[in-house]
Amino acid sequence: MTQHSYNQFCPVAMASEILGSRWTIVLLRELCAGSTRFNDLRRGVPRMSPALLSKRLKELEDQGVVERRLVRKTPETFEYVLTEAGKELREVIMAIGAWGQRWVETAPSLDKADPGLLMWDMRRNLRVDLMPPRRVVVQFIFEDLPKASGHWWMLTDPDKGADLCSEDPGFDVDLYVRCDLKTMTAIWMGIDTVARAVDQDRLLLVGDADVISGMQDWLGLSPFAPIEKRAS
Repeated sequence: MTQHSYNQFCPVAMASEILGSRWTIVLLRELCAGSTRFNDLRRGVPRMSPALLSKRLKELEDQGVVERRLVRKTPETFEYVLTEAGKELREVIMAIGAWGQRWVETAPSLDKADPGLLMWDMRRNLRVDLMPPRRVVVQFIFEDLPKASGHWWMLTDPDKGADLCSEDPGFDVDLYVRCDLKTMTAIWMGIDTVARAVDQDRLLLVGDADVISGMQDWLGLSPFAPIEKRAS
């Protein structure tokens, strides 16, 4: 997959030739998290160009890591599914993420916060079962961003699960969440908490008291949030 071979028989070197290309590990993270459609994968890697995403998916397919399946003929729709070899990489991806959570400094990570990626990850991990058993709409307002990229709506339904909108869906809002992007990213990563951010006036919650009281739990948080930070 990479342009140059390490020319070593070592399995680490040979695996690195497949996994070491730019964006490949991040793309595998999305596949391991359950994304299968091209547009969903794009939302998980928003700064990766569509052309490069197509190229990396083709490379992974050629290497037997991903299988491309036709799920609908009209319009033609494909899914990208991990093969047996690809599924074995889940533990590898989780180990890399755990290492990053533990040893990568906090400040540089938060400086790279991306609202689209954050909200996509939050939608995927949100605990619908801990929300009231009805449709609930939560509007997130990142006050340090322009309205076009700083306003998001999370919708939950006990039957349909969680959905994410970047435009007003037109429903009454149950909870308004106001903060800066770094604060919400830190909360989702397990570096900060809802209660601490509220106490320090970095997070403003207005709306349904039941939804507010359970926010720390229904957010779901990053799968790496429980890992203790060792780097400052």
